[in-house]
Order: sequence, then structure tokens, then C-alpha cells
Amino acid sequence: MKFVDDFLNKITMYRLVLYGLLVLAGISIIFGFTGILSYSGTSLIYSLLLIVAVCGVSNYLLAKLFKVQTNIESVWITAFILFFILFPISSWTDVWFYVLAGALAMVSKYFLAIQKKHIFNPAAVSVFLLGLFGVGVSWWVGSSVMLIPVMIFGFLVLRKLRRFNLFFAFLLAGVISVFAVGLSHGSGFYEIFTSTFLSGPIIFFGSIMLTEPLTTPPTRKLQMTYGAIVGLFFGLQFHFGPVYSTPELALILGNLFSYIVSPKIRAVLTLIRKDKLTADVYDFVFRPDKKISFMAGQYLEWTLGHSPSDTRGNRRYFTIASSPTEENIHLGVKFYPNGSSFKKKLLSLETGQTIIASQLSGEFILPKDQKEKLVFIAGGIGITPFRSMVKYVLDKEQKRDIVLLYSNKTPSDIAYKDLFDSAERSVGLKTIYVGLIDKEMIMKEVPDYLERKFYISGPHGMVDAFESVLNEIGVKNSQIKYDFFPGYA
Repeated sequence: MKFVDDFLNKITMYRLVLYGLLVLAGISIIFGFTGILSYSGTSLIYSLLLIVAVCGVSNYLLAKLFKVQTNIESVWITAFILFFILFPISSWTDVWFYVLAGALAMVSKYFLAIQKKHIFNPAAVSVFLLGLFGVGVSWWVGSSVMLIPVMIFGFLVLRKLRRFNLFFAFLLAGVISVFAVGLSHGSGFYEIFTSTFLSGPIIFFGSIMLTEPLTTPPTRKLQMTYGAIVGLFFGLQFHFGPVYSTPELALILGNLFSYIVSPKIRAVLTLIRKDKLTADVYDFVFRPDKKISFMAGQYLEWTLGHSPSDTRGNRRYFTIASSPTEENIHLGVKFYPNGSSFKKKLLSLETGQTIIASQLSGEFILPKDQKEKLVFIAGGIGITPFRSMVKYVLDKEQKRDIVLLYSNKTPSDIAYKDLFDSAERSVGLKTIYVGLIDKEMIMKEVPDYLERKFYISGPHGMVDAFESVLNEIGVKNSQIKYDFFPGYA
């Protein structure tokens, strides 16, 4: 999986989804022209161009009306999803359905929103509202000829987001629900199986639409509950007046649950200063306009409006480098040559300029039991959650048994060294600065490693490599936690 993880670590979540949908669209058009798909290639091209145009124009007008800058990638993603759900254009009447579908999706992003954050999946809202007016949809992306490409794309998204637990919770609940309803209506096992997996949208729906970070709960347990709820309603059959059970309704109900159980955070942060820690790492210090309640090690989604923005958009997920005990918010960021427009804008921020933070999430946090022995393994900028944790332990004067293994290419690449040195003197933190961490080093420097819980923070490839190394020396998976947030690149 190293090749896959290396690729995924170089691409943002939004860009991965957008490019994946673009590839799926291209495959479907080829299938249309070759007769593999039942819809014509010409019809699919017209449909795609129209829905992209409608969504783009609608979003542009609404953004001007509300005087906000949006992530254009999310607009194209919504357009592509609608393309895969709606019946391809076959007459001029269908054109109006496409215009209405695209406009409704964009309107929902602005009007069905709280603190400028949409609550429901825009494509699901659009299709649901169309259904109330008797407009049917096909979910043709669920056809058997699209299954393999959808499965490959879905796997990449799940791997990038690390949402397999969410997906399988949805799949299990959905399959149980579908089979229970089907068998009670006299359908055969094979008939139910083929209609669900070979001619239904369950894989596309569960891996692409269900996993949207903005409408997903923040913790693993809540995500699994969310998946199970959507899966249950996905398979049920009911109706109340004009409201019928559909995949889009199942997702809307799940989104509502997600909103209820998720933190309600949206803060405007003003830059106080930025400190250069290493040749390519800066520590940004922001003053929030309101108190942000979080636990050491969690992350936020950061939105920085700028124009022109590249295809990676104006949103990123970054760990909060500060401790909950600090008044200001610290953000540690590594910059690369030929970086994204987002990072270029971030680096150019002047004192007094602002950035938006929202979508608090993450379970990479300290254990409640202060007697539990810990090992922190960090690679490069992966040190940021440990800066948050160590600062918290230092401020709270906790006597935790922690060994920090911090890997960098050269000593000049070490970030936040003063803090870790202070924690060594004050609370007994043991810090080992190294170039390469291997199993021999772990066994030598941490002789009681089998008694400890390991926290690993860094790129996907590094995290996976260390999981394997720790397994080799007898550390169980239950003793390992890793830092992860979508859209890292």
C-alpha cells in the first residue's frame, strides 16, 4: 500500500474526490459511446456540461449575494454527484430539471446553513426536493458496468479519509435493512443481492457521499452510529404523503444526527505574529474572537479566502499546536517549494489579518488515566499534536510517563525544542531527537515498550510503517493510536 499512501499523502481530500469523479465521468462517457452503458455518450456529455455550468453560475451568484468566497472544488464535486444521480438528458424538458437540480443544490449550501456551514449534503437535498415534486432520479452510477471503477475510487477515498469503520457500519446496517425488507416482501436472496450491489448505488453512496467531512460526526464511535443510522434508513421502505424513503432522505436524516452531536465551532482568528521555527516551518499565533474549547491533539478545518486559488481550494485541516490552557491558538505549518495557493497566502498573512476555523475533530488525545505510560513518535511537522499535549501536561503540572521520539533529517529541522527541553526539566518528559527511528532504537530507548501506549503522528506512509514495526516487536494494535485528519496535503 506504500505507493497508494504516497499518492494519497500528496493530494488533498477535495482534490482526490474531484479528480476521481472526473475519471468516473470520463469512463461512463466512453462506456456510453461504446454501448456498454445504456445511455449515449453524447447525452452524458450534454448532461455533464449543463450541470457543471448550472452549479458554477448558481454558486457564483449566491457567493456575490452573500459576499463570501467558497471552495470551488466542493461546487464541482456536487455537480458531478448530481450528474451520476439524475437521468441523463434525453429531451429539452430534462434541461429544466437539470437547471432546477443544480440551483437547488447551491441554494441549500447557503440557506440550509448555520454559521456559514452547510448542514446537509447539497446533492442529497436537491434530489430530495425534486422528489417532492414528482421528479424521479436514476442513480445510474450504481449500474453493474460502473461497479469496478466505483469500488476502486471508493477505496481510495476511504483510505484517504480513514473512514472504513463508518463505511462498514453503513454497509452492514444497510444490507440487514435491505434484506429484511426484501425477504419480507417475498423477494429471493439472489434477487436482493444483485439489485443491491450490481444495480444499486450502495457502494458509491457509502464511500463517496456518506463520508463528506463537513457533514460527518467528529469521533469514530459517532461516525459508526451515523453510518448505521443512514444504513438503516437506506434499506427501509416507507412514505408519508409525498415523502418516500430514498437514499437521499437517509443521508439527510444522518446529516441531521451529525449536526446534533458535532461541536458547533466557527471562529474568526486574527494573526498576532508568526515565528520561523526552522528553515521551512512557521508557528502562527492567532487570537480567536471567541473561546475555542478543544482537547490537546485535536484538529480544525481552516478556511482562508484568497483569489485566485488553485485547484486545491481554500480549506485545509491542521492540528491545533497550542494547548487548551493557552489563550491564543498556535498553528504549526511546514512550507514546500511550489506550494499551494493556500499555503502561499497563509505565509503572506500580516499581523491583523484573519482566518476562519471550524469543524473541530480528532481522537488523538491524551488518555484520562495519567498513570498510563506513553510513547510519542513524530516525524517532521507531525510534532504539532505533541506540542499541544506536552504544553498541556506542562501547564497542568501532570507527572505523566512520556517518551518522545522525534525524527528529523537534521538537528536544524527540530521544531518547538525549547518547549520539550523545558518539559524534560519540569515534568520528566524524556525526549530523543533522532534521524531514523527503527525497532532496535525503540527496544533500546524504551525497554518497557510492551507496557506502553504508542502515539504516532506523521504522513500516512510513516504511520503505516511504524504500525508494522511495532507489530513486529509485539505491540498490539490496541496499544497504538495515530494522528489523522483529511486533506493533509
